[in-house]
Amino acid sequence: MTINFHSEARKEFFEAADYYEEQVVGLGDNFVDEVEKVLDVITQQPTSGTKITKTERRFLVSRFPYGIIYSVEDDQVIIFAVMNLRRKPGYWKSRT
Repeated sequence: MTINFHSEARKEFFEAADYYEEQVVGLGDNFVDEVEKVLDVITQQPTSGTKITKTERRFLVSRFPYGIIYSVEDDQVIIFAVMNLRRKPGYWKSRT
C-alpha cells in the first residue's frame, strides 16, 4: 500500500509542522511523528478510519487537533487533507 498526498494536503502538512515548530522548538517534529504514526496505521489497516463520505475516511491525529482525510483506491491511499479540526469542515471536498 502506497501513500500519495494531494499537493494541497502536503502543503497543509508542512505548514502545520512549521507552525508548531515556531511555537515551541521540537513541537513541529512531534507533530510530524504523530502524523507518521497515523499514516503507518492507515497503510496497515486502510479501513480503520471513520467513514465520512461514501469514499473518504478520517483518522484523528493524537495530541493535535488534526485529522487525516483519505480514500483507498486499489493499492494506494490518497491523502486529501491534513485538516485542522477547527477549520471550516468540508473545505477539502473539491480535492476529491
